[in-house]
Amino acid sequence: MRTTSVGVIRIATKGPGDVSGLMAMIDSGAIDPASILAILGKTEGNGGVNDFTREYAVAALCTALAPRLGLSAAEVEQRIAFVMSGGTEGVLSPHITVFTRREAERPAGLSGKRLGIGMAQTRDFLPEELGRSAQIAETAKAVKAAMDDAGITDPADVHFVQIKCPLLTSDRVEAASARGNKTATTSAYSSMAYSRGASALGVAVALREIASDISDGDVLHRYDLFSNVASTSSGIELMHNVVIVLGNSEASVSAFAIGHAVMNDAIDAAAVTSALNSVGLGTMPQPDRALVNIFAKAEASPDGSVRGFRHTMLEDTDISSTRHARAAVGGLIAGLAGTGAVYVSGGAEHQGPAGGGPVAVIAKLST
Repeated sequence: MRTTSVGVIRIATKGPGDVSGLMAMIDSGAIDPASILAILGKTEGNGGVNDFTREYAVAALCTALAPRLGLSAAEVEQRIAFVMSGGTEGVLSPHITVFTRREAERPAGLSGKRLGIGMAQTRDFLPEELGRSAQIAETAKAVKAAMDDAGITDPADVHFVQIKCPLLTSDRVEAASARGNKTATTSAYSSMAYSRGASALGVAVALREIASDISDGDVLHRYDLFSNVASTSSGIELMHNVVIVLGNSEASVSAFAIGHAVMNDAIDAAAVTSALNSVGLGTMPQPDRALVNIFAKAEASPDGSVRGFRHTMLEDTDISSTRHARAAVGGLIAGLAGTGAVYVSGGAEHQGPAGGGPVAVIAKLST
């Protein structure tokens, strides 16, 4: 198994099209563009079907990186995994997190598991496959491939699986209908949840968190079925799943490590603290460790309450529940982490228990 060194850096952005921070890092030699494997970002759109800040951000990054890599913008998009999550409500701050990977020699005396990253893609889906067993099965295959790419053999060493998945549009629904097939839903907005949910169940199957005998009817209904490490985001800009696996690997000599916990609801501060503690941060931080970023999912509890008290997130016709949830969870995590530049994504169907979601923390080690 090859030995790799994984790097992680968080860069603030002034807008979805701002690439100046990344370019400055490249110009200074802090980032080798050839080593970039994935870029995860938070953009200040609405996070809905018509959130074009995600596509805009990816286009800007690809255009900027193309001449540095000697590729076309389209080729850059195929080479690097881009996952843009729309919505920076409340104190959340727009930013990107850049992951790099290169082959490296293991220094003498270095032991233990360090941050590993791997990526894979599914095939393109037909519109009628979104939110159904085909998407679950293909995602599970891609997760296993991404684990292999990361040098991770034990599912227990996987701490976060980020997926970008498709959604339905009216044109896609009509295309399925023209072939005599029905889609899981005809609502573009609802299709985001179906696609996120099926993708998350694919992660759960791959990591053996649940059995593989899942039916189409389980998606968005069997909320007792979920993954503790899946984070899925829907977008209009693709028809396949992009899978990024983050975990700790014996094959890595990275200066970073990752850990996670599971929030049971939107105000589960104890879980956030547990995730921070898992990498030596939290209430008693180790002086040789520094926070890089926190990645979390946010969800409005489907029963309309949090710890016995009613919430109105599901009943607000002015602001979608996912935006409420991002703001609430983002504020909680920012308060505990001391920064709003954290990656909080809305819509946690089958990603952690109903109303909760996974929270992962990456820390830099001094040695």
